[in-house]
Amino acid sequence: MSKDEQATQQKWTEIEHLPEWDEEYYDVYTAKKHGKWLMLKTLKPAYKDDPRFQAMIEKEFDVRYNLAHPHIVMINDFEDVPTLGRCIITDDVYGLSLRKLIDTGKLEPMHLDKVCTQLVDALDYIQRNHIVHFPVRPETIIFTENIGNLKLIDVGFDQRESLTAADAADDILCFGKVLAETLEHTPGAPAYLHRIAERCTAASPADRYQSIHELRMALAHRSNNRLYIAIIIFLLVMVCLLAWLQSPWGPRPERGAGISAATVDTHITTATQTYVSSQCQ
Repeated sequence: MSKDEQATQQKWTEIEHLPEWDEEYYDVYTAKKHGKWLMLKTLKPAYKDDPRFQAMIEKEFDVRYNLAHPHIVMINDFEDVPTLGRCIITDDVYGLSLRKLIDTGKLEPMHLDKVCTQLVDALDYIQRNHIVHFPVRPETIIFTENIGNLKLIDVGFDQRESLTAADAADDILCFGKVLAETLEHTPGAPAYLHRIAERCTAASPADRYQSIHELRMALAHRSNNRLYIAIIIFLLVMVCLLAWLQSPWGPRPERGAGISAATVDTHITTATQTYVSSQCQ
């Protein structure tokens, strides 16, 4: 054995297969590289010698290498690992998948909350970067051991100039399925979340939420219609107040303490802008 081969074997230690995290075309392993824990993703034996799948894993590395998001597992390298062959190297994610939490009865309300916030953030980032990916499933959602931070794995195998309406609709559908299953195992979850899951999983894409933004508004228990109605009501109140102040029945300032209509208009405009800004945040 050459010195280079010996160095390579010493670099990689404690390689262990993680069957529950395997993907359709990939086996997933954990290992230490120079003593640091990482995860490895390599083609299953049936696909290793197929040029089509070799090109697929190389393209996935190219697509994912530049992604940077706190709720997506980051890729570090692409190299040969003894006994495994060519591997995508990612950060180690030590924790439990959403599937494992559901199956072992360890699901807590905080996991539901992070599905509704952190998972949506990750999907929004993926769509804004036009990433085509495998369906999001409970098996590909990991919660880290110490702080329970959500991490999405199996993200991205192609990047396009833009995503189609069908791509966006599929993301909404997959999210709805994940949310529905999470709700099944979270007693006392708000009723509106069940309604959101039902709409996300509607048979016709036209009946689902049409964007991540619309979905996010619904999850925040708000809607554009409610916002517009609130703003209109506020403006009507301000207009009525202005009309009253300028009418014969409005209050009259003491001599020498006059206030112009322009000043009143300025105060009302400022109040209106402040209110609208607060409602839009």
